[in-house]
Amino acid sequence: MDRRHELEGASPESGLVYPPSRRSGVPVSNRPRTHPVKQLLNRQKMGLSVNLHGHTPFMTPQDLSESRLSKALFLAILLVYVVSFFFSQRLTFPLIWDEQHYWKTSLLFSQSLIPDLRNYGELSTPLPFIMFGALEYFFKWGIFSGRLLNLVLSFVMTCLICLPARKTVRHSILVGCALLSCPYYLWLSSHLYTDIIASFFVLLGFWFYIRSQNILSGLSFVLAIASRQYMLAFPLAIAAFELFSARRTGPQVRIRWLAQLVASLSIVGWFLLFKGLIPQMALRNPNLPDVPTVQLNWWSLQPNNGLYFLTCVGLYFVIPELILFRRKTVLKDLLTRKSGFLILGLALLFVLFPPPLEAHGLLTKMLRLLPNDLFKIASVYFLALLACVRFSRINLAFWALLMNCGLMMKAHQWDKYVLPLLVTFWYLKSVGALDVVTGLSKATVFEGDEPGHDALALAGSIGDEPPEDKKEDSGPAERTSAFQLA
Repeated sequence: MDRRHELEGASPESGLVYPPSRRSGVPVSNRPRTHPVKQLLNRQKMGLSVNLHGHTPFMTPQDLSESRLSKALFLAILLVYVVSFFFSQRLTFPLIWDEQHYWKTSLLFSQSLIPDLRNYGELSTPLPFIMFGALEYFFKWGIFSGRLLNLVLSFVMTCLICLPARKTVRHSILVGCALLSCPYYLWLSSHLYTDIIASFFVLLGFWFYIRSQNILSGLSFVLAIASRQYMLAFPLAIAAFELFSARRTGPQVRIRWLAQLVASLSIVGWFLLFKGLIPQMALRNPNLPDVPTVQLNWWSLQPNNGLYFLTCVGLYFVIPELILFRRKTVLKDLLTRKSGFLILGLALLFVLFPPPLEAHGLLTKMLRLLPNDLFKIASVYFLALLACVRFSRINLAFWALLMNCGLMMKAHQWDKYVLPLLVTFWYLKSVGALDVVTGLSKATVFEGDEPGHDALALAGSIGDEPPEDKKEDSGPAERTSAFQLA
């Protein structure tokens, strides 16, 4: 073997490049590169290193430590759900609240595997009830089977979010704690509600999207819309993001936004089937509360509901991210000149469309602790402002927030409606794609999460500097990647 390569820790036939020894003095740029970058990234994704001869892969002590911690994290997640299962009386507790009429609707689909929608009388699209009914058709376990389905899907979502490839365990733990900090996440996971199923299909849509499996992504969003109508916001957000990025960077692959637009158009089929925004049978269903006026006609909008949703994003996402990831740039941006337009614009919206101080959810219950309405509206305004500043960059997260706020103008005020967006944001955070501001055509770039990568245009909220969580040490795996590619 050539003496120069022996000193530098590489073989001519391996094509793998390592840093020069202190004695060799051979510049890195003069060394041969025969293997593609993708192969190096694939090797690192498997947690493998290369020995001095470049032949036999082996696990370094750091890799072994990360692997053991990842297994421990998986067991910790499993333990959380086992405890939740037993804490919820093994999912056999009596029916509560909306579960009562949800279960009656599910039983309509338990007589046959071919759904009959003629007597369907819920306000949302029927896929979750069809799934609950199918479980009852096969197993005859009662409401336990539907609750168990939600719990299992929630566990899968938590694993997909907390255990992505090439992330440090510390980052995964923080994301997991942030996800579980939403009080509705585990609660809805153990009850017969439709939000978990809708959130699962949304997450699946983004999971396929960042891997450039656009047809599967579109199909996932079709299923999400079939679970809850307002899931329409997510394929619309991706389509807007791709089209806006293509406007600045040149033509993009059409399928990336076309598949999302086709998925969005699936809502038209439900409108035709329902003969309106909601099923006509829902208007005659005595088990349902009064249907909100905003859902009875096409052109009625309530902007104050969108502002309330924005406040929920500030409470359930921005605050946990600020605490767990020490993302101080949001607070710094509040004092910049650029944020003045946001402050004034949001204040004007609050004057014209004051958000409700009484709604379903924990937010308004916490507001009751404040002495008067002035303090309440100031708190709501501050939370909404945090969300505006955090997502002031025009990126995928911005479009997702904008589309959700727009659709919430046709919905009731309820904190739990923020759950699918939280699941999406924490997943994008876990794979390093939350602050990407340009359209991407390769999934490996999303999964890479390497600060400074040419294909990524990362940004903070308003300032030009990247977020502080992007500045922190990215761990041995990311350093090794830069080490190999030097």
